[in-house]
Amino acid sequence: MARLYNQQLSTINYQPTTNIHIMSRSKALQYYIIARLLLAPLMLWTVTTAVFLLLRATPGDPVDAILGGRAPESAKEELRKQLGLNLPIWLQYLNYMGQLLRLDLGTSIASRGQAIWEVIGQYFPATVELAVCSMAIALVVGIGIGILSASRPGSYLDVGGRLFGIITYSLPMFWAGMILQLIFAVQLNWFPLGTRFPTTMPAPQAITGLYTIDSILTANFSQFFTALHYLALPSITLGVLLSGIFERIVRVNLKQTLQADYVEAARARGIPERNILFSHALKNALIPVITVMGLTFASLLGGAILTEVTFSWPGLANKLYDAINARDYPLVQGVLVFFAGIVVIASIVIDIINAYVDPRIRY
Repeated sequence: MARLYNQQLSTINYQPTTNIHIMSRSKALQYYIIARLLLAPLMLWTVTTAVFLLLRATPGDPVDAILGGRAPESAKEELRKQLGLNLPIWLQYLNYMGQLLRLDLGTSIASRGQAIWEVIGQYFPATVELAVCSMAIALVVGIGIGILSASRPGSYLDVGGRLFGIITYSLPMFWAGMILQLIFAVQLNWFPLGTRFPTTMPAPQAITGLYTIDSILTANFSQFFTALHYLALPSITLGVLLSGIFERIVRVNLKQTLQADYVEAARARGIPERNILFSHALKNALIPVITVMGLTFASLLGGAILTEVTFSWPGLANKLYDAINARDYPLVQGVLVFFAGIVVIASIVIDIINAYVDPRIRY
C-alpha cells in the first residue's frame, strides 16, 4: 500500500511540472515567432533603403544607358521627368516606399515599362529549377562524404573528405564553371555549353515554368531529357561547390556525436556500429544542417548570379546582372527586395522547424 501511494504521489507531482514546462516552452516559442515576424518588415526596410542609396551613389546615368550619351539633352530631360529621376532623392525615396507598401515593385526602365512582377514571373522559375537541382546534388554529395569522413577518423577517407571540403568551399564559382565548360562541353562534348534549352526545339508548355516538371506533366519525355541535359552541367557545378559546406558541418558534428556518452552506452550494449551511426548519431548530427540548408537555398535563389552568367542561364539572377549594367534602378531594387523577402521568410521557417526538431533549443 505504501509503495502504491508513493507511485500515485509521484505521478501527481510529475504531471503538472511537465505540463507547466511544455506550456512555458510553447509560449516562449510563440513570443519568439511573433518577435521575428515583427522584425521582418524592419529587415526588409533596411535592405530596401541600403539598395536605394547605393544604386544612386554609383556612377552612371540610367537615362544615358537607355538613350545613349549622344541623345539630345531635351530628350534626356523628358525621360527623367517620366521616370521621376528629376525629383529630389528624398522624394524619390518616399515615392518608392509608398509603392512597396502597396506591393507595387514598379516598372522596368530597360524593358520599356514592363512590370517588375512580370519580369519575376518570367525569369524566376529558371532560377528555382537550377537552385533545387543544385541543392539536391549538394546535399547528397556533402552529407555522403561527411558521413564517410566522420565514421573513419584519421583514415585516408577522412583526409580526403577534409581536402574536398576545403577545396570546394574556396574555389571561385565562375572559374570552376569555365573549367568544367572547357572540359565537358568543349573538349568532351558531353554537355551543352550554356543556355536552358536548344533554340531548334520548342520549349515545354508553360505550366509551372520549370522545364523538367512541365515536360513530365505534358508527358513529353524527349523535352524532359533535353531539359535535364542542359540543366546537368550548371547544377553539378554549383551543387558540388556548395557540397563542401555540408560536408564540413556533417563531419564535425557527427564526429562530436560519435563521442557522446549515449553512443558509448549503445556500443557497450552491443549495438552494431552501423545502427549506432545511422539510427542514433546521424539524426542529431543533421540538426545543424537544417539551418544551413534553408539559408543556403534561400541565398541560392538570389546568389546564383555567377552561375547563371557563366552558363548563360536565363534566370532572375542573370536578369539582375543585366539590370545592374543597364542602371535599371526599379528592376534592381524590385528583384533585391523580392530576394530579401525570400531570405527573411526562410530564416523564420527554419527557426520554427529547428524548435520542433530539437527540443533542447530554448528561446
